[in-house]
Amino acid sequence: MTESPPRTPYTTNNAGVPVESDEHSLTVGSDGPILLQDHYLIEKMAQFNRERVPERVVHAKGAGAYGIFEVINDVSQFTRADLFQPGRRTEMLARFSTVAGEQGSPDTWRDPRGFALKFYTEHGNYDLVGNNTPVFFVRDTIKFQDFIRSQKRHPATGLRSNDMQWDFWTLSPESAHMVTWLMGDRGIPKTYRHMNGYGSHTYMWINGGGERFWVKYHFKTDQGIDFLTQAEADELAGADADKHRRDLWESIESGNAPSWTLKVQIMPFEDAADYRFNPFDLTKVWPHGDYPLIDVGRMTLDKNPEDYFIHIEQAAFEPSNMVPGIGPSPDKMLLGRLFSYPDTHRYRIGPNYAQLPPNRARSQVNSYAKDGPMRYEPANAARPYAPNSYGGPAADFQQFGDPAGWAAAGELVREAYKLHAEDDDWGQPGTMVRKVLDDAARERLVSNVGGHLLEGVTKPVLDRALEYWRTIDKDIGDRIAKKVNGG
Repeated sequence: MTESPPRTPYTTNNAGVPVESDEHSLTVGSDGPILLQDHYLIEKMAQFNRERVPERVVHAKGAGAYGIFEVINDVSQFTRADLFQPGRRTEMLARFSTVAGEQGSPDTWRDPRGFALKFYTEHGNYDLVGNNTPVFFVRDTIKFQDFIRSQKRHPATGLRSNDMQWDFWTLSPESAHMVTWLMGDRGIPKTYRHMNGYGSHTYMWINGGGERFWVKYHFKTDQGIDFLTQAEADELAGADADKHRRDLWESIESGNAPSWTLKVQIMPFEDAADYRFNPFDLTKVWPHGDYPLIDVGRMTLDKNPEDYFIHIEQAAFEPSNMVPGIGPSPDKMLLGRLFSYPDTHRYRIGPNYAQLPPNRARSQVNSYAKDGPMRYEPANAARPYAPNSYGGPAADFQQFGDPAGWAAAGELVREAYKLHAEDDDWGQPGTMVRKVLDDAARERLVSNVGGHLLEGVTKPVLDRALEYWRTIDKDIGDRIAKKVNGG
């Protein structure tokens, strides 16, 4: 007896009601007007008009996957955070992205890459939101919006403008370290799998005894660092604009799960006061000779999302999600981001974004939040206020409270960080050029910068840009000037 073929499921509307046709609207006769009472047609059109949420203002184009973070070394002497305890395996989500481009922009533009991670821990979600560079363009969050606008499209032409970029960079000397990274080989990774990720900011770790430490995160790719030349990237931008998104999906789908090893730098709490660089300045690194890398664990991405929009486009990462054992630092960029990220999620995907599948905690949620658009889970409390007499949740400082952080006192001021012994904007990028890059990498840097400056950068800005590079390193600056001037 032959088996009958499986029955095709019937189409329904969003409420599960069967529909009469996938192909024909309800009309008055075959040639007559369409009727408003065709509720399925109306639902399809209305849903289609609303199926795009606003794209992210920054990091709009990206890709992501689920995976596991496994601890391979005991760092419990530094933090009591659940996910970093010996032997822990924590489910997680990662999203990689470009910074300046829109949803449809090429993956291979020269741009920093976002490196956003969400760990579903026993004490709630821990979000680590960084880049593929250990530093950034600015050190004070009040300049962040201006920086991003300088990297976006010109308001008059609607085109990307190298002139705007260099105008901002040359008027913001603190950008020199990051611009050196961006214009070098790391500015265009070969794939998302072939780049490192960094927490970039300085964070605080607190151990079980209440001791505090400063920490920086380094996710080292196990696939090895690799990059595209400018010519290769330009060709791919036209031939395969989704190259990096495609590569991540296909590598996981074929069983070639990419992985990264997490290493951290640990600074004793007291060292920060007189360290030779300001340890909270996002434009600086801590040299590894001062604070060596310590192995922590391995992140492996082995599961593609079943639906890109639900799991990646609606993913909401926010550095304010810090679990017990982890806290912020006096980094001004980090402190600004603690507000900015959750606020943009409320605007982009609604106030109840934490209930969406990629953002939902895997641990118990005992929140007094209630109502608002698109809410579908009630508050886990008998009464929507605290304190109450009906068994509502209560904060437990004895179990989960951490030391307040750091001491701060003084007048209300608008000032830069106090300078430490070796603080300046040019020293670390100059060291990078002279001691980290080899001759071939320096030659590519000169070519990349020179080519970029030749594309629409006006005379006053161009002059400042050449001086900017001569201040980083005179030889490199002179070589860039020679290239720009036709030498």
